Amino acid sequence: QVQLVESGGGWVQPGGSLRLSCAASGSFFSINAMGWYRQAPGKQRELVGTITRGGTTNYADSMKGRFAISRDSAKNTMYLQMNSLKPEDTAVYLCNAAVTLHLGVQSTYWGQGTQVTVSS
Repeated sequence: QVQLVESGGGWVQPGGSLRLSCAASGSFFSINAMGWYRQAPGKQRELVGTITRGGTTNYADSMKGRFAISRDSAKNTMYLQMNSLKPEDTAVYLCNAAVTLHLGVQSTYWGQGTQVTVSS
């Protein structure tokens, strides 16, 4: 079984910054692509961005320039650095990971999410 745990959320004023973490634990062979998503109240879940095992990142157009995804493979952890935050960035931020389990089985896992609130 694989667990993803997000942390680092909280309240921040507009223009502020936050750094989220997503830590993977459990029994697996490797973690492949990872991604950040967010879901605001009453809205559909939307992609923030992804990062490959090799570190190549891809972002939704609206996130480019303010958000940056990185990962520390040795720690099985992915990060989301969010700058110049706006009230419309308020949402639950979730991570997911494509994982290769032992015996080569591929599966995708989600974390429970961490709340980010941007307001004055």
